[in-house]
Amino acid sequence: MMKFRFRRQGADPQREKLKQELFAFHKTVEHGFPNQPSALAFDPELHIMAIGTRSGAVKIYGAPGVEFTGLHRDAATVTQMHFLPGQGRVLTLLDDDSLHLWEIVHHDGCAHLEEALHFQAPSWPGFDGASGLPSLAHITVVLLVAVGDMAALGTEGGSIFFLDVPTLTLLEGQTLGPDEVLRSVPDDYRCGKALGPVESLQGHLRDPTKILIGYSRGLLVIWNQAARCAERIFLGNQLESVCWERSGHTVVSSHSDGSYAIWAADTGDSPAVQPTVATTPYGPFPCKAINKVLWRSCASGEHFVIFSGGMPRASYGDRHCVSVLQAETLVTLDFTSRVIDFFTVHSTRPEDEFDEPQALAVLLEEELVVLDLQTPGWPAVPAPYLAPLHSSAITCSAHVANVPAKLWARIVSAGEQQSPQPASGASSWPITGGRNLAQEPSQRGLLLTGHEDGTVRFWDASGVALRPLYKLSTAGLFQTDCEHADSLAQAAEDDWPPFRKVGCFDPYSDDPRLGVQKVALCKYTAQMVVAGTAGQVLVLELSDTPAEQAVGVASLDLLQDREGFTWKGHERLSPRLGPLPWPAGFQPRALIQCLPPAAVTAVTLHAEWGLVAFGTSHGFGLFDYLRRSPVLARCTLHPSDSLAMEGPLSRVKSLKKSLRQSFRRIRKSRASGKKRMVAGSKLQEANAQLAEQAGPQDVEVTPVQRRIEPRSADDSLSGVVRCLYFADTFLRDAAHHGPTMWAGTNSGSVFAYALEVPAAVAGGEKRPERAVEAVLGKEVQLMHRAPVVAIAVLDGRGRPLPEPYEASRDLAQAPDMQGGHAVLIASEEQFKVFTLPKVSAKTKFKLTAHEGCRVRKVALATFASVACEDYTETCLACLTNLGDVHVFSVPGLRPQVHYACIRKEDISGIASCVFTRHGQGFYLISPSEFERFSLSARNITEPLCSLDVRWPRDATCVSHRSRESPKLSQANGTPGIILAPQSHDGSPDPICKEADTLEPPEAMLSPMSIDSATSADTTLDTTGDMTVEDVKDFLGSSEESEKNLRNLSEEEARACAILIK
Repeated sequence: MMKFRFRRQGADPQREKLKQELFAFHKTVEHGFPNQPSALAFDPELHIMAIGTRSGAVKIYGAPGVEFTGLHRDAATVTQMHFLPGQGRVLTLLDDDSLHLWEIVHHDGCAHLEEALHFQAPSWPGFDGASGLPSLAHITVVLLVAVGDMAALGTEGGSIFFLDVPTLTLLEGQTLGPDEVLRSVPDDYRCGKALGPVESLQGHLRDPTKILIGYSRGLLVIWNQAARCAERIFLGNQLESVCWERSGHTVVSSHSDGSYAIWAADTGDSPAVQPTVATTPYGPFPCKAINKVLWRSCASGEHFVIFSGGMPRASYGDRHCVSVLQAETLVTLDFTSRVIDFFTVHSTRPEDEFDEPQALAVLLEEELVVLDLQTPGWPAVPAPYLAPLHSSAITCSAHVANVPAKLWARIVSAGEQQSPQPASGASSWPITGGRNLAQEPSQRGLLLTGHEDGTVRFWDASGVALRPLYKLSTAGLFQTDCEHADSLAQAAEDDWPPFRKVGCFDPYSDDPRLGVQKVALCKYTAQMVVAGTAGQVLVLELSDTPAEQAVGVASLDLLQDREGFTWKGHERLSPRLGPLPWPAGFQPRALIQCLPPAAVTAVTLHAEWGLVAFGTSHGFGLFDYLRRSPVLARCTLHPSDSLAMEGPLSRVKSLKKSLRQSFRRIRKSRASGKKRMVAGSKLQEANAQLAEQAGPQDVEVTPVQRRIEPRSADDSLSGVVRCLYFADTFLRDAAHHGPTMWAGTNSGSVFAYALEVPAAVAGGEKRPERAVEAVLGKEVQLMHRAPVVAIAVLDGRGRPLPEPYEASRDLAQAPDMQGGHAVLIASEEQFKVFTLPKVSAKTKFKLTAHEGCRVRKVALATFASVACEDYTETCLACLTNLGDVHVFSVPGLRPQVHYACIRKEDISGIASCVFTRHGQGFYLISPSEFERFSLSARNITEPLCSLDVRWPRDATCVSHRSRESPKLSQANGTPGIILAPQSHDGSPDPICKEADTLEPPEAMLSPMSIDSATSADTTLDTTGDMTVEDVKDFLGSSEESEKNLRNLSEEEARACAILIK
């Protein structure tokens, strides 16, 4: 019989108000290193730094926690950036020849970045070169002239235009054309040739009326803008860059042949043909161009010459280097990525006679490196932020909330012993502008990232600045080629040039099998599990002192001698034998090797029981690391699942089998569609008649559900273990509870084992002689065979069970063991709650049937109210394959809110998302950046900072802006508020208009009620790899959605088949 249900009329106003107090979506801050940087600037007065990117982003950094972010409307590359010193304003030049003025404005005590004006090169008649007038076709260089708030624009045609910065309008009558300059050049130098593009413009620190102009052909001119004449002329070779020494007596130029020249600017004949000094540092063989050169004076007379490039073309033409020369000391800084730009932090006060540089900051394509020039040896300064997350490619991530203070201090101490200077030493960090107004975080949060080279990095994710704390390396436990590579690097250090490896970006892995796939950390016992690509599972424990010890190795065969399966993938890693030295930090206690050595797909740790569970594409195992003995091994392979035997690094996957399965699915869907065609038309007529007789119009009808095709049992990779979970609950009967282990697979199977765990000796690590036993208690098969994403047990009050040691150490409320427990099983298609121990269905929500999407990530989170500090709710947060985040009540599974978070095309971003226990989340918007977002109205981590700026007296144009703090759209994210800047397309009209704003999308609020269950929460580790299903969702989502919308709902079928064994 067809069911027709009605929802209650209207929405509950009290519940809607409560939702607004609990839930709110914000994209708050971007952690990590900007993707594809293209420009750099530094304000010596405010001590802030700006980085521009190829996607048009503008990021300004000061002291840790002081960050400002903006995004140009057009996704054009930022080619140059220039600060107006002390004003909190920065001028950006894009590759489309547009200029944009950004301002740091204050509102309600906090500052944020806004685009005030922009200027586009005009296309008036006479500016196209046809009339013989100077052309503003392509801007090559920008110089901010100190006097008169002007900007000089050098062009490809050799002309220099002047712009009024407060209004971004061209100043007529002040253009300097190449013909005017050529009048001062000797006739024999002209030879009928043009001067070429303007390569460099430099201002005089003491006399702002003078400008040093460098043309690409090699001509250098000191131009007096007030007198409109050339004071000095230098004739050199093909020019790359120019630097004017602060006293104005010396000019340094770099050239395309790898040389640099020093010219005397105040004495000698004009034009000067021979420089005072001309040298090719890495000659005499042909060298590459010196792209940029800086001259910094010192009171000692040992001046600094810093330049990029200039390496011998044949031998080291592929190196990315910056050379630092002081007197007889030359150091060639060798980087692993391309040099974008660099600057020095030095004195710029006019009363100071010398520069006395303090630090050198080098922006590379993949990282930022800062060197201390005042310390002998010029050591690198650890960065308190902007650390390259992708120094090795990120393969997994996890978040640990509420880290105890003792564990935090031990991790920080271990990290300080790894580097000569503590990472938190902000005293030597030269970029210190602004003030961080954010309060000290009430709890400490750790972000763990696993990497391709076998390392796990610990990050301080408590605030805005993502600070590196500690790095754990697992490669030392295995035999690799690291030693050979290190010996070669050591042998090459004594050669010329004097290379010095700088930076931590190293994208190359010695062995792809070292890659970390899963991590789990117990914050109360300082024990963790690291699982890798070759089936290796390491159990580690934090130690404050170095040690030399052997690591016990155990193997676990997950196939259980099943016949007919042959592993065709990579070999296992060979562990080192005998005692090995381990530094202070996390030291391995046990190594479990899964056989076959497939990548670990799930792992969980229960330190109170001394157990670790792990799963691969072949099955799952349970290991007692206190007794160092295996407890359980279960094979989950289907007889036809041969694809799981080939491994992720194998290239012999059967294309024929994949095509055969695809055609079978298409044929099956067509056949079922024909069977429903006749019945479908009658069903539509019946639904239409019932809808007309439904009664009042304000009664909302439950939407029609999509028909979900069951998945085939012989699909490839059906045996992949997706999640593992430990719980102390009722499994055998309702009177006795005990330890249990749950496992969910890719084919919709759930295995529940009852565990017999002997009590450990109080305060000891060793277990009694009796071993842990595991007995299969329940086995559940979901009807549609949808992959099981997460499992969680709820106590009698509907609250998630606390983490290990939380209840026994009175760190969390003890679970209710009197009422009936329930288990929440989240598959890719639906959420379902079963009662325990009977495992009967209690409630469910069919996400795929209702919303047409699939579940990718799931976590239980606590949401605190902004109105009442003591009121919290535990809810289920879910990320779908469409990039939307849904929040459901627990255990009622009623929809609360949903937001568009990640673009559905961003498959890697969806796959990398990780939720926190307090309603926040992280996902990768690029290989080097995490976007942080918040679903909680109360728990928000965003930049709150101020900056002391001075405005010029004649600043008359201040645009009227939105008074909301904008979070601009991200390259891979969902746009929030985008400010429309005032446009000045060469027009002299300086009137400022109100910027248009786009309101952020409102939350989609559901009128349903929620259960009033409040509790502590448990984060479910669902961090997984990108699968073939993710790609299928992206490629076929639109077609599948249209097909699902055409399908009509049938009678509700049983959601799962339960087998009690």
